[in-house]
Order: sequence, then C-alpha cells, then structure tokens
Amino acid sequence: MQVGIIGAGMVGSSTAYALMMRGASRKIIIVDINKQRAEAEANDIFHATPFAYPSHVIAGDYSDLAGCGIVIITAGLAQKPGETRLELIDRNTAVFKQIVPQILKYAPDAILVVATNPVDAMTHVTQKISGLPPHRVIGSGTVLDTARFRSLLGYHLKTSPNSVHAYVLGEHGDSEVLCWSSSDAAGVALNEFAKSVGRPLDDEVKAKIDDEVRNAAYKIIAGKGSTYFGIGGGLTRIVQAIANNENTVMTVSMVNEKIEGVENVALSLPRILGKNGIEQTILPILSSDEHLLLKKSAEVIKEISDKAIANL
Repeated sequence: MQVGIIGAGMVGSSTAYALMMRGASRKIIIVDINKQRAEAEANDIFHATPFAYPSHVIAGDYSDLAGCGIVIITAGLAQKPGETRLELIDRNTAVFKQIVPQILKYAPDAILVVATNPVDAMTHVTQKISGLPPHRVIGSGTVLDTARFRSLLGYHLKTSPNSVHAYVLGEHGDSEVLCWSSSDAAGVALNEFAKSVGRPLDDEVKAKIDDEVRNAAYKIIAGKGSTYFGIGGGLTRIVQAIANNENTVMTVSMVNEKIEGVENVALSLPRILGKNGIEQTILPILSSDEHLLLKKSAEVIKEISDKAIANL
C-alpha cells in the first residue's frame, strides 16, 4: 500500500523509517512545508532500504499523495516541557485547517491516521474538517500507552509482553485509564497469573506501573525533548493492520456517538482494524471504578474538543 506522511519532523521521519524497515509500504511519500527537510529525511531513509525492504521513499507535495490508501498526519507543534497535550489544541487546530483539505483534494479515498497531539481532540477536529465517516479517521490514541503497559507488566512478571493482554483506555494523556480488572496473561486473570509465577501485583507495584505508563512522555520529553520511536512503531502497526486486513485489535481513537453517557467524543477503546479502517469497537469488561474513570476521561476530552470544533 502507498502511504503518505504529513510532517517530516521526528515522529514523521521515525514512522517512515519504521514502515520501511518492516516492509509495511512499498511507497512512502513525505510532505512537509520545509521541503529541504522532507527531502533530506526521505533520502536518508531510502539509503537504508538495501538493509531492509525495497521501499520507494520520496519527498513530495500534496499532489503526490494521489493513490495513497493511508495518510498519516504527524504535522503540528510539539509538546513543550511541562505542557500538557491538551494545551496544544488551539495551535494545532489552526494547522489542521490548512492540511486536511489538501490531503483530501488529492487522496479522497484515503484512511486518515492522526498522531498529532492532543491526539483524541485532533482526531475529532480532523473528522469534522474532513467530513469523513468516523471509521476512516483514526487517532493513534492509547496504542503506545497500551504497549507501555504491557511491556511493564511483562517485565514485572518475567513474561513476554506478547502474552499479556491489557489495555489503556480513554484519553492519550493524564486522564487515561489503565484497565486492570479484565487484564490477563496466557488466558489467566492477571492477579492470579502474577501469584502463580511468584510475582504478585500488590498496590505498590500497580502504582509504580501506573506512574511509569501515565508519565512516560513527560519523562522522555524532559530528557530529550520529544517522543518519536515508540509512536513510530505504533503507527506502523496500525498501517500494517489496515493494509493487510488483519482484523487486529488495537486501542485507537475515533469519534464515538456515546461512551459512558458522554456523547460525541473521540477516545480510545479496543477496536478491530481492517481494510476499511475501524471495523468494530469492543467494549471491555470494567470495574465500577474503571467505568467512572473512563467517564471522567471522556468528559475531559469532550470539553477541550468542543471548544476547538466551535472555532472551526
């Protein structure tokens, strides 16, 4: 599948590199207002193709997106140290008002994948600007948070993260909800599995994992300015799931009619990804506390999203 990437910054270039290294796309078009940067990134990635897969990686204009099945939007202003993702909304909405119509002018049939923060609100903004059905406007959402959660659980349990099934729901941000109640490893309830391998999940361990998942981005940003490798890998898996019609379950964001009584809000839930984008949404079993936390998360996102959409 031909994939376009809007934005040649660290997230966009890391995503292009990951797509090439995994052979997820035979042609990758990078578009950026800074054409020199886009050309430099495209050439650098293209020169690595002999070590991976024969992808054609080029810099281009919006017109070069014609024929793309997926367009990933990574453009926008980066999160500053100490700044929340939600504080970015006004600045990045203005950017998207220019970008989205240009994408659809040349790639009207593309599935749009949004990575720009605050990603849930920007997913809603993108859906409103584009007028596309919600299943074709997909936010990267908590796909990375879920990966962090599973990795930390796997490390604690001394078990491969691939054997751990656990999700982060709601906002990709401070109000996100780690879903402990229905998590499992090898089909065994997480707490029982932890006891059986001699690695119990007491309140102290859970609090530590929660902190490391919830605040991972802040720590990375404080150390090196931004996050990009993890999300580049996550975006590549989203592309693969769609391009290969995998019907894989991933925690991505889309606009929902109603979640926990909150109407018309974009947030992450486990969703089946296939050739049409989001094929179905799965509502996991939650505890009463988790239901309340998910409702609170939805309310946080809706408040900021509604303000941005009102200014479109």
